[in-house]
Amino acid sequence: MKFTAAKNDLMNGVAIAIRAVPAHTTMPILECMLLQTEGQALKLTTNDTEMGIETVVPAQIQEPGTIAVDARMLSEIVRKLPDSVVSFESDENDRIQIRCGKARFNIAGQKGDDFSFLPSVDQDESITLSQLTLKSVIQQTIFSIAANENNKIMTGELFEIKGDILRIVALDGHRIAMRRVALKNSFDERRVIVPGKTLLEISRILSGEMDEQVSVFFSRNHIVFELPGTRMVSRLIDGEYFNVDQMISTDYETKLTISRNEFQSCIDRALLFVRENDKKPIIFDITDGEVRLSIDSPMGSFDESIDIQKEGRDLTIGFNPRFLLDALKVIDDENVTLYLVNAKAPCFIRNDDDTYTYLILPVNFVR
Repeated sequence: MKFTAAKNDLMNGVAIAIRAVPAHTTMPILECMLLQTEGQALKLTTNDTEMGIETVVPAQIQEPGTIAVDARMLSEIVRKLPDSVVSFESDENDRIQIRCGKARFNIAGQKGDDFSFLPSVDQDESITLSQLTLKSVIQQTIFSIAANENNKIMTGELFEIKGDILRIVALDGHRIAMRRVALKNSFDERRVIVPGKTLLEISRILSGEMDEQVSVFFSRNHIVFELPGTRMVSRLIDGEYFNVDQMISTDYETKLTISRNEFQSCIDRALLFVRENDKKPIIFDITDGEVRLSIDSPMGSFDESIDIQKEGRDLTIGFNPRFLLDALKVIDDENVTLYLVNAKAPCFIRNDDDTYTYLILPVNFVR
C-alpha cells in the first residue's frame, strides 16, 4: 500500500474513526484501525464489536492495499506531524513508513485478515434529520441515562417513531428527559433502544450545521448513522423499553411559570453549598407571586426568592438541584413552566407544544 494525503484530512479522519476503538480489549486486532484504499480515497475502519465506524479521507493512491495499524499510535503520530503532505507506505512484511516534511516514522502493521468488518445492514428506508437537530436532541436528553449497568436498558435511549414524529427518551429511575422531533414524512411505527455510548460518539462527530443532513437506518439488531464520508453502525440494546406514557401525567395542582435564566442562575448559586456526592435537596416554598428557593448544608445556607406566575395551591417541595440544572441548561425558552401535584409526586417541565418534557422526582427532606 502506498498513498499520500494532506495532514489535516488524515488527522480529521483518524479522529473520527478512533471513537470506535475500545479502551480495553483482549483482542489486539480491535486496537487497530483498518486502512483500505478505495478508488482515489482512503477508508478508515474501526470496530469494538458493539459499534463500528467507517470514514473516507481524500488521498492520492499510488499502490492499492489493506493494512491494520495500532489506532492510538497512528493517531498520536498524525497529530504531531508538521502541517504538510503525509506519505504512507507499507511493505510485504507489514512494516509501515510514515513521512511528513523531515519527520520519518517506522512502525509495525498487521494484516487485516482478522479484522472484524462492520455488519451489513439493510438500508432501504431511513429517516433524515439535520445534523444540528440530531446533535441537539441527543445533548438535550443524554444526561438522563443511567451511569451504571445494573439495568442495561437504562444505559440507552428510546428512539420511537410514530407517523411523522420521532420521540427520544432517556431515564435513570429518578428523572426522564424526552424530546419530540417532527419528520418530513410518515413512517411505520418503530421502537429501538440505542446505547448511550453510541449517541455520545455520534453527537461528537456531527457537525451541528442545519443544512447538513444525517440519515438514520434501523434493522432488528442495528442502527446506522450515515453522513457525508462517514458511516457508524451500532448494535441496539435488547429488551422492551419502559412504558413512558404511563409515567407522564397532565394532572397538576400547582402550575408556575418562571424566567429560565433567573431560575437556572439561582440553582447554580445554591450549588455552591453542595459537594459533588452530597444529596442535599433544594427546597421550594411556592406561594402567590414568588417561589423561595433555599438550601442548608454543613457548608452554609442559601435562600433566594424569584417572581413567578402561579396557578393553583401553595406547595413546599424538595428536589435534587443538579437534576433541575441539567434540564434547564438544555431548554432554550425564555420562560419555563413547572407542573406539580404534591410534595411526593413528580415535577414536570414542559412546553405548550410538547416538544420537550422533563420529569424529576422530588426528594424527601426534614426541616
